[in-house]
Amino acid sequence: MNTVDATSATSASLADMHSTIGTGHVSFWRRAFAFAGPAYLISVGYMDPGNWATDLEGGARFGYRLLWVLVLSNLMAILLQTMSARLGIVWQRDLAQACRETYPRPISLTLWGFCEIAIAACDLAEVLGAAIGLNLLFHIPLLVGVGLTVLDTLLVLWFTNRGVRVAEAIVLALILMIAGCFLVEILWARPVLGDLANGIIPRLNGSSLYIAIGILGATVMPHNLYLHSALVQTRRIGRTESEKRTACRFNLIDSVVALNGAMLVNIAILAMAAAVFFTQHRIVTEIQQAYQLLTPMMGTAMASLLFAVALLCSGQSSTLTGTMAGQVVMEGFLNFRMRPWLRRLITRMLAVIPAAIVIYTAGDQGTYQLIILSQVILSLQLPFAIVPLVHFTNDRKRMGPFANPVWVRILAWFTAGLVIALNAWLVVQTLEDWLANAGTRRGLIEWLLVPVLGAVSGLMLWVILEPWLPAELRRKGRAAFVVPHGVAEDLPSPEYSKILVPLDHSPIDRAAIAHAVAMARARHARIYLLHVEEDVTSQMFGQEASTAEVEEGSRYLDDIAGLLADQDVIVERVVRHSRNPKTEIVRYARELGPDLIVMGAHGHKGLKDIIFGTTINAVRHNLRVPLLIVRAER
Repeated sequence: MNTVDATSATSASLADMHSTIGTGHVSFWRRAFAFAGPAYLISVGYMDPGNWATDLEGGARFGYRLLWVLVLSNLMAILLQTMSARLGIVWQRDLAQACRETYPRPISLTLWGFCEIAIAACDLAEVLGAAIGLNLLFHIPLLVGVGLTVLDTLLVLWFTNRGVRVAEAIVLALILMIAGCFLVEILWARPVLGDLANGIIPRLNGSSLYIAIGILGATVMPHNLYLHSALVQTRRIGRTESEKRTACRFNLIDSVVALNGAMLVNIAILAMAAAVFFTQHRIVTEIQQAYQLLTPMMGTAMASLLFAVALLCSGQSSTLTGTMAGQVVMEGFLNFRMRPWLRRLITRMLAVIPAAIVIYTAGDQGTYQLIILSQVILSLQLPFAIVPLVHFTNDRKRMGPFANPVWVRILAWFTAGLVIALNAWLVVQTLEDWLANAGTRRGLIEWLLVPVLGAVSGLMLWVILEPWLPAELRRKGRAAFVVPHGVAEDLPSPEYSKILVPLDHSPIDRAAIAHAVAMARARHARIYLLHVEEDVTSQMFGQEASTAEVEEGSRYLDDIAGLLADQDVIVERVVRHSRNPKTEIVRYARELGPDLIVMGAHGHKGLKDIIFGTTINAVRHNLRVPLLIVRAER
């Protein structure tokens, strides 16, 4: 059973995987292999169904003209993910912990809320992508497919319970499958190399801005910046400057290889759409349409089949990193640990509900625009992750000799400025369109949006200027982890005069009594043996109940008390009758006022906790008494 309160859990990022992979290999290649992995988990987010939607529409509408956005986005991604990895390696904080430790609590909570919205938007794209893949391969209705994606929770748990290396291997296999499918697709599509080269020249206008920002949001994902800074801490890095430099160098190699691979997949999707759809003047308005058109336009049914297989792999691989990112964000910002299956279920339901509503009301056609909208939401949240990351990695107090050099600072602020400028352009353009078509509702839209935009702009300005604000405005948040001083000085000597031992007539009682007796002998304390009868007769007649089971329970306590008395242990036996043993244990403990409670744990967890309940949790959450939990030897 879980005996650690959520708010007191360790602050290590991804605590169950933290420092679990050794990196002390002599061979360069074996060491590189040990460090390889985090960037591959991150790269999944750069080729998820959201990328498909923006790449397909970008290629179908504008040919190769937005290819430069993919290249630029990838360069930005390598820069930002490398900075995120360095933050985790050098400072041993993930980005969420750093924000919580640095900013006032209201600012930190607001950033957490924005990040949760981004994760839900990303998960929305994964839900729709997986549902569309199931529909294309097995003809499962989209609404049913969306419901089936809830089962991804079990799949993710199975992967993560077997360690980060297993998760990395599964994700790498899915990535290779996606890449293989599109390698074949691009060979069949035969794009013009001259047009591909011409697409690297930057150009942008009002009509392509929305898709360009969608591509940016789909490529540089905000929650990946939080996740990468945590994943690098799954390696045992070491504390010396030399060891940290080695880790930074190998993680840079990992990021460059993995993210360039993701860029090639995205280029293949956009180039395929440009070569197949743009040249035939076919505008793709949904992923299903691309699937249906590939066979007649390429002349082979395998084109559509490979497309659907790659899409399903994309949705499934993205689901794993989304769960990890949600865990990192919640634990980092709130210092609160939630059970992974529950965290995953909540995140997935936040995506399933809007997806189901859109499919039910707008049909299959609404899914495509919903995926693109999710990617624009990601882009709008991106500055609130980039700016803190730039500040933290620029700070010599935090990073020491690993702080960003001047040229990296220039590139980082250029990236942040570009993202903010593009987002501002999109917001202004969208507002103009809304107001122009609002008619009589123009005043209501202005009344609702102006305060919201003002608050968001103010927050963005505060985050940008935070290092230079007056001290009273830069009040620190609660530290993610503070090393206490003087913990072992002038220690108090707890006095145990009353030790309560709840019993349940099982073999675990022996271990609980053994520990209680050891404490009682050392402190000359009195032991109170408590058993709660919960049969029907006891529930109806209480202390007047007399059944064979009650009598057997009474003899059980008498035998224990007699044996302990022979060993000069002072014992009192207490029998209570109730339909709810948890409540009765708490009630009696409040009457008695013990100095210590000793309870046995059966060791069941997960589904058994749901079936059998968790008495220990009920006791520890309702009493302010030291609680010793023991397990029986096997």
